[in-house]
Amino acid sequence: MSAGTPTGWTPPARPDWLAKLNQEGRGMDIASLVPLRAQELLDTAMANTGLSDFGKDEWREPFEILVKAINEEAELNLFGRLMTRSDLLIWLQERLEIEETYRRHPEIEDEIVDAPVFIVGQARSGTSILFELLSQDGQFGVPTNWEIMFPCPPPEAATYRSDPRIAKAQHLLTQWHRVAPSFLAMHELGASIPNECKVAMNCTFVTDNLTGIFQIPSYYQWLTQADLSVPYAYYKRMLKLLQWKNPRSHWLLKSPSHTESLPVLFKVFPDAQVVYTHRDPIKARASVTNLLGTLYWMRSDKPFDAAAFERLLTPEAYAHSLNRVIEQIEDGSIPRSRIHDLLFADLMAQPQETLARLYQQMGLPFSEQARSNVLSYLAEKPQGRFGQHQYSVGERDQIAREREIFARYQHFHHVPDEL
Repeated sequence: MSAGTPTGWTPPARPDWLAKLNQEGRGMDIASLVPLRAQELLDTAMANTGLSDFGKDEWREPFEILVKAINEEAELNLFGRLMTRSDLLIWLQERLEIEETYRRHPEIEDEIVDAPVFIVGQARSGTSILFELLSQDGQFGVPTNWEIMFPCPPPEAATYRSDPRIAKAQHLLTQWHRVAPSFLAMHELGASIPNECKVAMNCTFVTDNLTGIFQIPSYYQWLTQADLSVPYAYYKRMLKLLQWKNPRSHWLLKSPSHTESLPVLFKVFPDAQVVYTHRDPIKARASVTNLLGTLYWMRSDKPFDAAAFERLLTPEAYAHSLNRVIEQIEDGSIPRSRIHDLLFADLMAQPQETLARLYQQMGLPFSEQARSNVLSYLAEKPQGRFGQHQYSVGERDQIAREREIFARYQHFHHVPDEL
């Protein structure tokens, strides 16, 4: 492991039911019992839906690379294979149903995704809580987890909160908490919680969300060279479908990983506004390590190979990623006037005042109803409601060295130290 990589993560204990199930699986040929073969998955998805058109072939290469990497590198246990097969079929069937809906209703293409607001930033920098707070404002529309998982038939306004797909999605999503109870303290999942863009892009098979679920270095290497306009364009296609019968004034969207592809984001969504959250990178980076380890542990007994993810885990590579955004701002690759900085520390200390400043920067009204909704949401979901997310940040000398590495980022965005 590279110098400076956090090393304090250890696997949490598995729930008894899961430990026993996976133990039984060790005596079985689980690869045959729960097959993850590309063509068989395609055939099953087509048989389940009665459809055969997956749309443009841009998804096929990444799909095949992903499945191969999962089989050869991820070392899934029995329940991990069951979860993964379920996911892959959901994503394939989602594509089939989206393409069929567009075929039957080509007018969906005429829908306009008007001035969406994207929340971006380091993982663990407050993007999720900001997303949830802004979603309390009726002028925004958010894609919820259930409609991203099961978008067809397109959700309708009259049944949006009572659709039977909500219960199905709720069971599958909260399964993550049952598999790894400690995950709930890091990230709450649920059918009606806003969905992240990179998760919605799973059905394109071109997204770093997949490298946060599986330890698959070969897919990760392929992804670094991939054409990211493909998943962004397909995501826009999904948003048009979702707003067709349930209109949204302005989409409110979020994913930390957008910081890696802001020029592409603005190319596909030229009238977008971006809220860029900032947090002490030393604190945020240690938290990412713990999150990734837990996510991998859900499906595999393979030790967490932190060295395979140096882009996220070494301070030098992490700082390079943060500084690249600064360079894009300075050279005009991305429009500075459409990027609005927000400090994690401010949001935690003074959420209502911080949001008011943000609305002013975006030129949007912050109504009394929206303010009231935000306060009610905060009262119902205090920090630490599901337990404290504990993680190590390293020794004092290491922190001092990293502070120098992250100096440009912290100075440019006025990010305070948390340590």
